[in-house]
Amino acid sequence: MAFFNDIVDNIIGIIRTMGIVDILDILLMSYLAYKLLKLIRETRAEQLLRGIIAIFLIFFVVSQFELRVLGVLSETFFSIALMTVIVMFQPELRRVFEKLGRTKVMQTFTSITTDPRTDMGAAIEQIVGACEKLSRSATGAIIVMERQTKLGEQADTGVVLNATASTELLGNIFFPNSPMHDGAVIVREGVVLAAGCFLPKPQNEEFISKDLGTRHRAAIGMSEISDAIVIVVSEETGIISIAENGSLKRGLDRAKLTQILSNKILSGTENGSAKAKQKRVKKRNNKSTQELKG
Repeated sequence: MAFFNDIVDNIIGIIRTMGIVDILDILLMSYLAYKLLKLIRETRAEQLLRGIIAIFLIFFVVSQFELRVLGVLSETFFSIALMTVIVMFQPELRRVFEKLGRTKVMQTFTSITTDPRTDMGAAIEQIVGACEKLSRSATGAIIVMERQTKLGEQADTGVVLNATASTELLGNIFFPNSPMHDGAVIVREGVVLAAGCFLPKPQNEEFISKDLGTRHRAAIGMSEISDAIVIVVSEETGIISIAENGSLKRGLDRAKLTQILSNKILSGTENGSAKAKQKRVKKRNNKSTQELKG
């Protein structure tokens, strides 16, 4: 009983001596803990965290009651636990850091602007037209629209094309029995970067509907590890779907598909081009000012 009374007294003492900085420190730590829990939700890392908490509780009990045998075992375990966790949960840790890198704060410091000469509006129009034709003929297709997260690793698994996006090109790529029709097409800044690419499996494949085929599952998996917009055309029903942030939106027509791509991709490109233009103008103005001063 005295042990718990000491804990209560210590907590009261800490509260009485707390200042504004301490409160801000606690709020910041609480926010970081919340974001961490949100990142690892529904992954194997969630079970890992529970196990770590349980081990810390055991270690706390061992240290308080001076249990020698368990104390030796606990110290031995902690000496090798960190490396074991990194090796066993490398995919989950990678996904966590990738999600962290795609947060708005990080994107503010690492924003990537597209080439202002790229006509993304025309590219989207061609891609939408290709999806509409593929949908009418129930030809399976999967098109990955790259955004901030670069997909060079996935592009290396296919055939590099670096070709202007067009309805005819995409139709030929996904034509049944063509060499690259089973893989994915990766589009970067309005250009077909690569075709016939392999995409990662989804994180929790067992929870995905059995009605969805391999293309839809690959699209979900790709959207989980990147900020890409992934378009899927079903080869069974011809239904057009879009995967983003691990979720799938189905039953899109030409108008809805155009609207989504314009809002998600075209707006960001225009903003990026505008920022790039502003930087060029500012640079020229600074140079002119320096020349006048000289």
